Amino acid sequence: MDWQTVLALLAVAAMAGWIDAVVGGGGLLQLPALLIAGGSLPVASVLGTNKLAATLGTLAAALTYRRKYPISRKVVAVGGGTAVVGSAGGAVVATAISSDFLRPLILLLLVAVAVFVLLRPRFGADGPESEGPDVQRQTPERHRVAWLVLLAGGGIGFYDGLVGPGTGTFLIIAFTSVLGLEFIRALSTVKMINVGTNLGALLVFAVQGQVLWVLGLGMSLFNVAGALVGARMTMARGSGFVRSVLLIVVVVMVMRLGYAEFA
Repeated sequence: MDWQTVLALLAVAAMAGWIDAVVGGGGLLQLPALLIAGGSLPVASVLGTNKLAATLGTLAAALTYRRKYPISRKVVAVGGGTAVVGSAGGAVVATAISSDFLRPLILLLLVAVAVFVLLRPRFGADGPESEGPDVQRQTPERHRVAWLVLLAGGGIGFYDGLVGPGTGTFLIIAFTSVLGLEFIRALSTVKMINVGTNLGALLVFAVQGQVLWVLGLGMSLFNVAGALVGARMTMARGSGFVRSVLLIVVVVMVMRLGYAEFA
């Protein structure tokens, strides 16, 4: 891999960290970039390297949000625990699946996430006030919350370990739309669970030798830098401003990855 490609990946990692901290979905940018730059690298190695950068960047964002918005320790304990297990299971499956199957699957899921964000014009709004003064969010019963947290952590964690792009976005959707939490105030809790989904997969990929450590650590530094900037911007300005940027980036990457896959 030449130095121009490495520099491009470092820039992508910074932008991915920023996007992921703001609205989730940084992997929608970082993973396709690694797939394109990696060429003939095994998809499992690309996934493992992506997970290293994503884990540290997400942790940086979570700790930044925690300074202003308290973390729900019970939710993190339950959701984070199942997220680690689910993510590890997904990573085991990913290392056993042929790259010829995973590449088209990743492309398909990228398109699906892009369509979802496009069809949800209020996604990333700053909470109930954005929906009108008369809208009241309903908090589910405690036992239902527990099951939802278990399912969200385990199910989305498995997806993150298997493929990954859009995991932060899915977690935000689950905890705001289903559990009735406000977008901004849910971010610290969601990001800590997202650390779990990244960490479980990273451990599996690392044990199996599927992490490019030098490249991954370099990308981690830039991902962390982007995440810190993104988290601070979100707390200061809200998150709606990043939606259009996310869509543009995803569309460009889907087109490029699709061309590389099928041309």
